[in-house]
Amino acid sequence: MKDNVANFTGRVEEYAKCRPGYPEQIISLLENKIGFDQSKDIADIGCGTGKLSRVFLNNGNLVFGVEPNEEMRKMAETLLNKFINFISVEGTAETTMLATNSVDVITVGQAFHWFDLKKAKKEFKRILRKDGCVVIVWNERNNNTQVMKAVNRILLSLNQEHEEAEKNLVDKNLLSAFFGVDKVGKSTFPNYQMLDLAGLKGRIHSISYVPDSGSENKRVMNEVKDVFEKFNNGGQVKIEYTTRVFWGNIK
Repeated sequence: MKDNVANFTGRVEEYAKCRPGYPEQIISLLENKIGFDQSKDIADIGCGTGKLSRVFLNNGNLVFGVEPNEEMRKMAETLLNKFINFISVEGTAETTMLATNSVDVITVGQAFHWFDLKKAKKEFKRILRKDGCVVIVWNERNNNTQVMKAVNRILLSLNQEHEEAEKNLVDKNLLSAFFGVDKVGKSTFPNYQMLDLAGLKGRIHSISYVPDSGSENKRVMNEVKDVFEKFNNGGQVKIEYTTRVFWGNIK
């Protein structure tokens, strides 16, 4: 994962509490598209606090949660400790520490844009069993709502690199190059969060480039509070997402 392992250190609690999860419908989609079932062993690469892992753990799959950030990994271990089918692994996308031909499916969530894709692809091919599949899942914010337009004005005052990374993830050419094929399976699901003021502040603070202290942090959080006061309905705001799912065999 390039040199970005520490990006979310100090933000893990907000990440766990305030980032959106993933729709359970992903399971039925994969059952229909790739013959997925409970027998498939999974490597969830860059699993973070385990949000995507949880979907597959609930389905009964064995999941290796590979995560280089110690705080993230420990949080996943705590939040997923009831699952005997979860195995926490200290590793990266480029060096997973998993055995050769050890998993049927590789899943990747929001961490995809941090990977060195050339090295990650080589590693993925090593750990996948024959006909193994890679599934990339991404929660893309709906920026057309009034609340997100206001929030994005705040974020754009800080840094646009992350926004460009999100746009690039769903770039057809990038995905085709990563999978090594022209056609990549894709589908979408609606997703959303209902957040109170603390939740909205935590959601924004969980973004890697938002300052975690100092005058800029104070400015951002004051502006987030103004947005909440303007757009909340009954003490909550709705943050809408499109969950994008991509799948394929890498060549």
